[in-house]
Parts: sequence; C-alpha cells; structure tokens
Amino acid sequence: MGVTILQQFPMLENRTGPQTIEVLTKRVVALGAVQCGQFLVDCDTYISMPSLGPQRTVHVLHNSEQPASVFSLLETGTKTIPLVADGLFDLLMLKMTPIYTKKQGKIESKGPRFELADFCIKLGSVTISQNFKGVLVEVEYRPCVVPSSCAGLLREFLQGFLGSCVQGLPPYLQSRMDEIYQPLDTVQQYLEHFTMYRKAAFAV
Repeated sequence: MGVTILQQFPMLENRTGPQTIEVLTKRVVALGAVQCGQFLVDCDTYISMPSLGPQRTVHVLHNSEQPASVFSLLETGTKTIPLVADGLFDLLMLKMTPIYTKKQGKIESKGPRFELADFCIKLGSVTISQNFKGVLVEVEYRPCVVPSSCAGLLREFLQGFLGSCVQGLPPYLQSRMDEIYQPLDTVQQYLEHFTMYRKAAFAV
C-alpha cells in the first residue's frame, strides 16, 4: 500500500463515459502499463431517524483492494469518526434499520486496473444507481508511504496522461503530507468525490 491520489477527469466533448475510459486506457497503455483485472469502490449512505435527535450520517464503503475490510465514516455534524471493520459490519447495518435508513442510491467507481513499474492506475466510471456521472482516476505510488516524499512525482505522473486538469493535490491530502498513508485515506478521498457527485446529481 503506497500513497494514492484521486483525480476527477473532465468529460471529453461529444464522448460517452465508456468512450472517455477508452481514450484514457489508450494513453495509459501507450506509457507501457499492463491491465491487471478490474477494481470497484462503492458507498452506501445511511441517515439516522429524526426521532433520535441531531441527524447523523453513516457512509459505508468497500474497496476491492482491501476485500476483507469495510470502511465506515460517521458524520455527527461537528466531526467525522472513521472505523475500519470486517465484513460483518454490513450485516450490523442491516440490523440497524430502526435507527438508520439508507439514503439515495449506491454510488460506485469501477473499471480497469493497470500496473506500470511502481505505479498502479485505476480508471473508474462513477455511477449512482447505475446512472453514469463521471470519471475518477486513481494513481498509487507503491514504494512510498509519506505523501510529502512523492507528491511532486505523483502530480507529474498524472499530468503526463491526464493533462492540465491536474492542478494541486487533493485538499484531504494537503493536511496530512507528513503522516503515514493508510487505506482509510484513499477511502476518504473517494467519499469527498462521491459527495460532490451526489450533490450535483440531486441539484439537477
């Protein structure tokens, strides 16, 4: 597990989601990357019942890179409490239906996974309830676990095949540049993007 950056890729004019993924796939393969299967990150969101007082939101995420783990983030309104559990957490949420109700549709990012030397590249189609919403590109630099040591390299690598849409580092990472990178940090980045896609979808 190395340091990961998640980058939204703007839709190409007159191209569908699959066509955009195909364009990016060609760019990545031209660099010498080899496809190594598929990946999936998904998120279900639950909201506490109004009768229980101030609203609390629980986001439950799964990442195919960590198949034995379930990631949960509880938003209380004043802070976010992360939790990493095993697969039984999903069953626990089913038992909590009198307290938490599932909100909106499931949101997920899935697509091809590539490897190129020390990099792992994932090209994700983002969907909400099977409706396409955008493209997220994840790049992991595996030899490094401290963001400040490889941030410039990761940004330069991303710009090499994504172009000028790559500006600075994700805000979430900027405040954790000297901390040891954890799988939960990747999940936090996905949740930030998923939240933006959800807001955009329900604003229409």
